[in-house]
Amino acid sequence: MKNPWTRRNPWMSMWLSGANAIAGSVRSRAMAEGKRQAAIAMKKNMRQIAEFWNGTWLEPPPKRRKKHTR
Repeated sequence: MKNPWTRRNPWMSMWLSGANAIAGSVRSRAMAEGKRQAAIAMKKNMRQIAEFWNGTWLEPPPKRRKKHTR
């Protein structure tokens, strides 16, 4: 007689397949968001480096004009 605990369970297989699909989707979305954040951080850092070496950080900020309300 075969052991019933070692047989394949179709319900468990379907459940694990669904869980694996969801985990793959979550993993890919998390990786994409991480890449977006890394690209934003690199762009910001490169801009700061360029501003430092170009000397634009020495210039005073432009003066704002006062708005007249009537």
